[in-house]
Amino acid sequence: MPPSHISTFKVRNYECDAYGHLNHANYLRYMEEAAFNASAEVGYSKARYESMGHLWLARETDIEYLQPLFYGDTVEIKTWVSDFRRVRSIRRYEFRRGDELIARASTDWVYLDAATMRPSAVPSEMVAAFAGDEPVAPAEPREAFPSAPQPPPGVFKLNRSVEWRDIDSAQHVNNAVYFNYIEDCGIQAIAAFGWPITRMREIGFGIFARRERIEYRLPALLGDELEIATWVFDIKRISATRCYTISRHGELLAQVHTLGVWTDLTSGKPARIPDHFLVDFGPNIAQT
Repeated sequence: MPPSHISTFKVRNYECDAYGHLNHANYLRYMEEAAFNASAEVGYSKARYESMGHLWLARETDIEYLQPLFYGDTVEIKTWVSDFRRVRSIRRYEFRRGDELIARASTDWVYLDAATMRPSAVPSEMVAAFAGDEPVAPAEPREAFPSAPQPPPGVFKLNRSVEWRDIDSAQHVNNAVYFNYIEDCGIQAIAAFGWPITRMREIGFGIFARRERIEYRLPALLGDELEIATWVFDIKRISATRCYTISRHGELLAQVHTLGVWTDLTSGKPARIPDHFLVDFGPNIAQT
């Protein structure tokens, strides 16, 4: 196994959502920070990348949530590079609270020329630095982002402008911010079909993400007007998948699939989706 790095974070109160859980976008922020730390540890700091005129940008992230994190928790994130291709590399992550595995994730990164923003071949010396004394692992097959059924007549759409607070030092919307965008869209979508969070809490259930997969296609920039669309498919007894697309004037910038699990708020165990919930959401459910 190639060299790994561990970064430690303590969950702060303002990083948590209304359920008291670490907000999903902050998992990605922790992952980004851990990746920066791991890269610097083998000699490739952010300053060195800038002097080289290159940078890594995420192409796809896949994260599976196993247990929630709460305010005050200390979480260790172990990260390592699992492969290199000519212009891409997969980095993997494990989140642990003590011995408990909290989440696992991977990001497929693309190496770019900072001036042209075109893919660039990863230097052999960089590959060797990340591999340590281990032989370079064969490139892993990339699974295409899964397709979703066509949006139903009741697709929900939310418009928003990219604000200054959304932009990072690469001059585009930060990867984690997309999770804030889809969260806002999802909350407004369920309310639009008669199920605001307050109603679900009164009845005693919530919908919690089990897995999220996002594909970044093009960057969103300051001042862009975005359309975020969402609909539901692949409904099971206790779960369903919600698709999101983020577009700019009809051009797809990113797409996300979120697997949500219905959960009893008292027991914390999975709960059956109420029949009347599905009836209310009928127009937003894609036919498969």
